[in-house]
Amino acid sequence: MPSYWIAVVVGSIAVYSWKLLGYVLPKRVANNREVVTFAGKLTVALLAALTAVQTFVAGHALVVDSRLAALAVAAVLYWRKVPFIGAVAIAAAVAALARHFLGWS
Repeated sequence: MPSYWIAVVVGSIAVYSWKLLGYVLPKRVANNREVVTFAGKLTVALLAALTAVQTFVAGHALVVDSRLAALAVAAVLYWRKVPFIGAVAIAAAVAALARHFLGWS
């Protein structure tokens, strides 16, 4: 088994254990202001990291390609309150057009 599968399994177990922990925590801990604030900030940080990795990394190298253009368009559309499915469709079209006309991968 490749080493990355071990990381996937360990990560999955860790995430699932956190999910289960939410059911056994007393309400006073789960509703604690600091815990709620930390959980909210952790969620945003993890999503930002995932977005950065999926946008700027190919293999073991940093790249700037059509994904960056699509992310920028999606961010502007989200800021302008375009519905999610519309923003995804338009961003996908921008990525496809950039790949086709600019030769970006």
